[in-house]
Parts: sequence; structure tokens; C-alpha cells
Amino acid sequence: MNRAMIYETLTGIFRDVFDDETIILQPQTTAREIAGWDSQAMITLVVAVEDRFGISFRTSEIEQLDAVKDFVELIAAKCKIDA
Repeated sequence: MNRAMIYETLTGIFRDVFDDETIILQPQTTAREIAGWDSQAMITLVVAVEDRFGISFRTSEIEQLDAVKDFVELIAAKCKIDA
């Protein structure tokens, strides 16, 4: 798996969670740009990502995420994907 595949998989998870097939994730995408991305949705996203990628996050890791690129880099690090 590479970062492009992570973006593709993450996009599918976002579309499922937000029930919006038009979502296209960009590295700079933030919670402010996706309607309904609140703390409850974030929990749902984290659980879905953990299940899909077979990884787990610490609360402190999630609290440091500012944009989708940060989420992708964290997933890549957890999955041990090199740059």
C-alpha cells in the first residue's frame, strides 16, 4: 500500500461516514470543509480507519491532526509505509 492507496481508501471511508459520494479528499482538506465533520463524526472516522487498516491510534495522535494529509501520514507511519 502507498499513500495514493491510503487517500483512495480514506476517501471511501469519508464517503461512507458522511453519506456523501461527492467527497474528494485533498491533502489540505480540513474538518471545516466537510459538512458534519464534528467530534462525533471524528470518532466514527477513527474507528472505521482503525478497522480498515488494522491499526490503532492514541488520543494524543488524533488531537494533533489538522488536515487530511496529517491523517494520511499517521496511517502511513502506523502501516510502516516509507516516503
